[in-house]
Amino acid sequence: MKENLRIVAVEPIGIDKSKEEEIKQVFAKYKCEFSIYYDRKEDEQTLIDRIADNDIAIVSNIPLSKSVLEKCPNLKFLAIAFTGIDHIDLDYCKEKGITVVNASGYATEAVSELAIGLMLDVLRKITCFDTDIRNQGARNNFLGLELKNKTVGIIGMGAIGKRTTFLLKAFGANVLAYSHSSNLVMEREGVEYVDFETLMRNSDIISLHVPLTKETENLIDSKALQLCKPSAILINTSRGKVIDSEALADALNNDRLAGAGVDVYETEPPLNTNHPLLNAKNCICVPHIAYATKESFDKRIDIVVSNIEKWLSK
Repeated sequence: MKENLRIVAVEPIGIDKSKEEEIKQVFAKYKCEFSIYYDRKEDEQTLIDRIADNDIAIVSNIPLSKSVLEKCPNLKFLAIAFTGIDHIDLDYCKEKGITVVNASGYATEAVSELAIGLMLDVLRKITCFDTDIRNQGARNNFLGLELKNKTVGIIGMGAIGKRTTFLLKAFGANVLAYSHSSNLVMEREGVEYVDFETLMRNSDIISLHVPLTKETENLIDSKALQLCKPSAILINTSRGKVIDSEALADALNNDRLAGAGVDVYETEPPLNTNHPLLNAKNCICVPHIAYATKESFDKRIDIVVSNIEKWLSK
């Protein structure tokens, strides 16, 4: 068992004062000191100042580059309060023996529900009509589309892809899946596993649920978008760089795609005012909120503390 280590939460990650005291008591069993910063700072010098003297650091999606990590000589464990870890210099961590563990599973329900919400918003133009009605607008003979009986292509059948599928089935949608491997349980639920091109060609809605890797970066580019039906819509609650934003905006603006719902971008919001998706037709943009619910944040804290405890107990 590891003892007498210093643990720091570099940002609040939803921890309040009462939860802070609870966490301190947990780590006291290991004679470890826990501290927390109740603001979020992303500049390198502040990150170095906060992490450098600690053995364990808790951070969500704030990038930690080699230039930060190499100035934190005591660091032994990174508890990532997030699902993705592509914002961490993993090569440096591996070289220096720094263990990196994410909070897998904390936001499965939250992300899945927002994916469905974006689908409904684009199909029924909810956000657009909210703006219209406030400006004395009306329906003007608009007809929306229903989710029932639509063919939804799920790219990435991890936990979030599976949960989104179950929600879609409750709406009466048909589901195609593109994944590294098929799953008998999902096949029994009526999911049809197909290749990438088949999914892109045959889906009314395409929903992305993949991590950002070398293989998935710009997976949805101009070539992929050319496969889509002009009536199709695209939903992204995974990682921003999975999509070529310029190509998506071009497809939307030239009516080669009917709509999109986007929660993630190449950088964290606020976005530059000239970001292509902010000016694209029929594109609902939200500021990376899929994971952010009270329920998911509560679960996230518990997962992070548990991950650290498991490491300390070895």
